[in-house]
Amino acid sequence: MKLKLPAYIVLLNLLLSCSEQKSAHIDLSGQWLFAMDTLDVGITERWYEKKLASTIKLPGSMAENGLGYEITLQTQWTGEILDSSWFFDEKYARYRTQENLKIPFWLQPVKRYTGAAWYQKEIDIPAHWEGKYIELVLERPHWETHVWINDHYLGMQNSLGTPHIYALPAGVGPGRHTISIQVDNRIKEIDPGASAHSITDNTQSNWNGIVGDMALRATAPVIIDKVQLYPDVTGKKVGVIAQIKNITGETQKGQLVIAASTKENPDNLLPKQVKEITFNQEREIKVDYLMGDSVLLWDEFNPNLYTLHLSLTTQAGTVKREETFGMREFKVEGKRFIINGRPIFLRGTLECAIFPKTGYPPTDKEAWKRIFTICKSHGLNHMRFHSWCPPKAAFDAADEMGFYLQVEASSWANSRTSTLGDGKPIDQWLYKEANDILEAYGNHPSFCMMAYGNEPGGKRQKEYLQEFVGHFKKQDNRRVYTGGAGWPYIDNMDYYNHAQARIQGWGQGLKSVINSQPPQTVFDYSHVVQNTPVPFVSHEIGQWCAYPNYKEIPKYTGVLQPKNFEIFKETLEENHMGHLADSFLLASGKLQALCYKADIEAALRTRDLAGFQLLDLHDFPGQGTALIGILDAFWEEKGYISPEEYRRFCNETVPLVRLKKRVYLDRDTLHATVEVAHFGAKELKSISSSWRLVKTDGREIARGNFPATDIALGNGIQLGEIVQSLSVVKEAQKLILTVEVAGHTNAWDIWVYPVEKEKIEKQHTYRVVNVLDNEILHYLQDGGTVLLAASKGSVKPGKGGNVGIGFSSIFWNTAYTSKQKPHTLGILCDPGHPALGDFPTEYHSNWQWWDAMSHSQAILLDEFDPALKPIVRVIDDWFTNRRLALVFEVKVGKGKLLVSGIDLHTGLDKRIEARQLRYSLEKYMASSDFDPGVTLSEAEIMGLFTGSLKAKG
Repeated sequence: MKLKLPAYIVLLNLLLSCSEQKSAHIDLSGQWLFAMDTLDVGITERWYEKKLASTIKLPGSMAENGLGYEITLQTQWTGEILDSSWFFDEKYARYRTQENLKIPFWLQPVKRYTGAAWYQKEIDIPAHWEGKYIELVLERPHWETHVWINDHYLGMQNSLGTPHIYALPAGVGPGRHTISIQVDNRIKEIDPGASAHSITDNTQSNWNGIVGDMALRATAPVIIDKVQLYPDVTGKKVGVIAQIKNITGETQKGQLVIAASTKENPDNLLPKQVKEITFNQEREIKVDYLMGDSVLLWDEFNPNLYTLHLSLTTQAGTVKREETFGMREFKVEGKRFIINGRPIFLRGTLECAIFPKTGYPPTDKEAWKRIFTICKSHGLNHMRFHSWCPPKAAFDAADEMGFYLQVEASSWANSRTSTLGDGKPIDQWLYKEANDILEAYGNHPSFCMMAYGNEPGGKRQKEYLQEFVGHFKKQDNRRVYTGGAGWPYIDNMDYYNHAQARIQGWGQGLKSVINSQPPQTVFDYSHVVQNTPVPFVSHEIGQWCAYPNYKEIPKYTGVLQPKNFEIFKETLEENHMGHLADSFLLASGKLQALCYKADIEAALRTRDLAGFQLLDLHDFPGQGTALIGILDAFWEEKGYISPEEYRRFCNETVPLVRLKKRVYLDRDTLHATVEVAHFGAKELKSISSSWRLVKTDGREIARGNFPATDIALGNGIQLGEIVQSLSVVKEAQKLILTVEVAGHTNAWDIWVYPVEKEKIEKQHTYRVVNVLDNEILHYLQDGGTVLLAASKGSVKPGKGGNVGIGFSSIFWNTAYTSKQKPHTLGILCDPGHPALGDFPTEYHSNWQWWDAMSHSQAILLDEFDPALKPIVRVIDDWFTNRRLALVFEVKVGKGKLLVSGIDLHTGLDKRIEARQLRYSLEKYMASSDFDPGVTLSEAEIMGLFTGSLKAKG
């Protein structure tokens, strides 16, 4: 029988409970005293005994408070600058004046400070804290802290990824006290690497300050200090390891009560387990807590969470602690990751500490839930934190949303001053950093993977990382480990994170798959995966750029300013193309999305590949400005691809086709092998799938169905074949092949051109050549009509011949890759222009342009009248913003000249697209529509070319 307490007693107990909880916590946010220690004398001069002169608002950074120094030519940055041209190139001279200082290599801080800074506050410890254990909690200082209470030194901490927590000495009792904190954001003996995203100016900025929770906490002098939870899914239990600390100086006897509840119903406790304990100063308690028969498991589809309630009662009082956890087992089986016995495929992106408004990561859960919601809306289930560890709020949000995280120990040790295994202080610091991260966040079910950091350097890096991985695998088996993201391969790693499985590698230039092989969807990375015995996660795939979005500039209302965008925008406008900024963004963005689709689908086609990590779903504003996201740096859409479109090729279930080519003649037969990658919550039973081939206006050419089948979890699952004659296609056009499986649809563009083309009337009225010799020049002067289709290599280097054109978008950016090709971002054209009337196209690059871009050279129009507008533009690198043409028209003398930077002569028997494009251009020339509006002299035209090739009709 339950006794019903009077309502006023229940209310009284509730109020007392709230009062007790509030009294155990003093919020330290607000105004603090402040001083910059520019001469580094604060410790020797005992500033902790003095009253500081200025003020600052915390939590926050110095930059947010308008404190620090203006950016100058002498500013010492934290981060490698691989392209130093800003410091000496004449084109940047106007941006090197203090009145107009603008840097192009990352976002520019409003204020910046590197060094020691002091923060000071008077506190009032209440009388009822007498005899309590008191801690100072600083959730995220940046980054080394020294702390004093009055004149008593509490110590130093330098973790970049976890809170700094200081225990106040027993002698600090009720009354007024002064807390003094020195925060130092310099790289000193511990060097994580200047480009590590834990500290670098490339992204979050190397800020000085304290953010997140700032508080004093008081508990009974017997403390539940650390709690680690080890779920055992098979055994339906969770191992509990609790560290008990006793500062009373007396032996304590007590009762530890443990119970769990679901996160949704915290008051509905599972059966309690009670343990009687006796201890002196410290004791480690190990308990297996039984979860019962109806255990709810945690994964991306069912992010079920539990709360473990611990209550310890001794003579010194009662202390309580709660820990959130999930019942999940994330492990490796062969070449797959397995969660709770089910195979998964990681569809991930990076987070490189990109937070333009604050310059540091958010510490509130809602901000992280927004980010993960956006990622999930694009079909992702995973995030890698590149060379840094996020705050607790990120883990909390990922736990609730079922998002898998790879966390790294705050380092990118790959520079002259920072390497691994060479005996530098970083070697030991990384063990402490990793251990702190595991202790602070190890109970979170979303924390599934861990690496030391990114792409290490050092002669003994392999030996060091092998020991590092071995150590933490033995210490904590709740997640899987690798050495470094990117490399090296070590024998005891759980999984391999490497860049071999992507369609563009660093330094490949135009020799990559996407730029050297004609369009197809057959290739995959089986040759890479089959030689790797552990799960292979492709490292930083993508890195495809789009043109800057200058409408984004007003969003930068915080501590970082897009001066890089301002430089690019100004040079674009000065070259008479400011009105094309939006068009450049959208056209290059369409090409960027196409490249990402190709990259992701190749990964999904690869049997036994364990997943991919994009670089990136959103823009990376540093390292020279890498606009590699379909979203901007604020995780917002740019306007050229929606989440729904992205999920067609990046999702838990994705239909795939293998096409040996994408451009056909009307006498050809379309052959396609259809398969599916399915990593959903469960197998699909008796699933029917279908395909359609339609015109761009939606009219159907053909359709078909595949037999109903069960679809297991995995990829490379065959559904059937498509064999379809294209003889019904009577004119040049794009067709769309779609495949639908269990409500998931994906699509691929193909092009069909007729073998027999309508004869061009007046074909005798023009000539087609690949060089302008004297005969052709006289012909033009006398009123002739000419198509000049320049052979590759015939444009002078200074006239566009040195521009590296490929099909794909720019990889990462040219400033940071030593001008790796391609240097361009695809084409921009008017698809309604009559010159393209028989070469169906959108306003942007698509696969039918691959042949043209692979046999072309850009032609520089900067020295000509801005009224000369190309029929087909090449979108240039934003660092140069040159007016580049692929096809343009002019008058020369009395004649009319159509100039093509595309070779329309060589190997036409095998180049279907080139034949069709040449036909379209010739047909245009023979029509009354061909009437150029701008005149160039013979010398101006001849000045573009080397003139070394023979004329050819």
